[in-house]
This record gives sequence, C-alpha cells and structure tokens, in this order.
Amino acid sequence: MNFRLFGQQIDNSYKQAILAVSLLVSLAACSSDDRPAYVERPVEELYNEANSALKAGENEDAARLFDEVERQHPYSVWASKAQLMAAYALYSDNKYDDAISALDRFIDLHPGNRDTPYAYYLKALCFYEQISDVGRDQKMTRDALSSLRDVVRRFPESKYARDAQLKIDLANDHLAGKQMTIGRFYLNRKEYLAAINRFRTVIGQYQTTTHVPEALHRLVEAYLALGIIDEAQATASVLGHNFPGERWYQDSYALLTGQDLEPEEKEGSWISEVWDSII
Repeated sequence: MNFRLFGQQIDNSYKQAILAVSLLVSLAACSSDDRPAYVERPVEELYNEANSALKAGENEDAARLFDEVERQHPYSVWASKAQLMAAYALYSDNKYDDAISALDRFIDLHPGNRDTPYAYYLKALCFYEQISDVGRDQKMTRDALSSLRDVVRRFPESKYARDAQLKIDLANDHLAGKQMTIGRFYLNRKEYLAAINRFRTVIGQYQTTTHVPEALHRLVEAYLALGIIDEAQATASVLGHNFPGERWYQDSYALLTGQDLEPEEKEGSWISEVWDSII
C-alpha cells in the first residue's frame, strides 16, 4: 500500500470538510445580517400606519400591524383598540374564522369594554355573511342566529340591536325557506306525511316569516291528498282569515270547492290549536 498517497487523500478530505463548514458559517452570518433587527416603534406611529393600510384596503398588512401594536405595547391604551381593529381587518379580508377567533379573544379579555357590543355584533356579521342558499346546509345560518340573538339579548339598547333584529328576521326567513324547499320536494314525490311535517315546522317555528301563507296552502293540498278533510278545511279557514288577499288562499279555496267543500273552522284541529298558541 502507498501510505503517502493515502495520507494525501485524508489531508484533502479534511481540507474539504473545513472549507464546507466555513462556507456554512459564512452563509449563516450573511443570513443573520440580512434579517431586519427588532426595533420598538412608538405606539402612535404603528397604529397610524395600520390604520392607513386599512383605509387603503391592505387588510392583511393592517391586521399584522395592529397585532404589532399589541405585541410591542401590550399595556398601552391602544392595545385593546388594536385587537379589535385587527379583527375588523381580518373580517374585511373575508378571513372570517380568524376574525371570529380574534373577536372571541377580545370579548374574553375585555368583557366590560365600551367596544364589546360592537365585537359581538361583528362576530355575528362574520357568520351572517357566510349564509349559503337554501339548497345547502344551514349550520352557518343557525350560528348567525345564535350570535345575533346574543347582541339583542346582551345589548338591547345599543345601536347594533336594531340591525341585529332585522338580520334575525331575515335569517329565520332563510331557515323557513329551507323547510319549504324540502317540503315541496316531498309533496312532489307524493310523500305527504313527510311534507306535512316540514310545513308544520314552518308554521310552528317560523310563524313571522313570509313563507307561512304558502305553508298553510301546502298543508291544505297534502291533507286533501290524504283525505284528511277536517284538517284541510280548518287550515284553509285560518289561511283565509289571516291572509285573505294572498293567492295561496285563492288556490286553497279552489282546491276545496273543487271537491264541494268550504273552508271551515274545526275545533280540536291541529292548526286551530297551534295558531291559537301562536297568537
């Protein structure tokens, strides 16, 4: 064996290893030098920059800068306001889940803050603006209803309560629409009992919505198809008494008279008991 050659090979490998380590150290140093140094900035400067980004529609940057206000100045009077504004920036950027998390945190940390009613309202909007059409799952509508009711219940005198109540009515109308869609589906398939259950749900749970007149008519239609004459007559009577100008009453009246029947109150009928309890 040529020991001299072998020694040269070891020496070369050692030099290459040293060179590689040196190169890595140099790269790390460069990388460290390139990283911006942390500099604490005045709270007003940070907040104003965040606010300017928000006004310019740069919502992601605004949220990050508002977070930085809280991080650098957690005990300043600006910190809680920055938390709420960061949540608003996320909401404006349609990052609803992140906004809801930020709002929950604000509410937990500042239950008595003057802006807490707005935090509850903004959280409700995050759910409300994600409501989908009646052909899809309505979990988001139910979440929106729950949050909107929170606003009305906790802050009935606030400026947000009125708008929250209007949105509650719209959300209820949406849920009633979902029940009507399913009910019509069953009615078209002649699955009358299943349809009746859906239309009864509209009348029992969503009696202030715009769908009630049609729900009453669809009940008349389903009852007649099943031969439940008394309920059909009683339901048509309630429909005519409460919505005499609706075309749905005209349709129900035509169905009944087509079988030599008339709308008529029936004591003990389902609709008379339910309607009396609603009124």
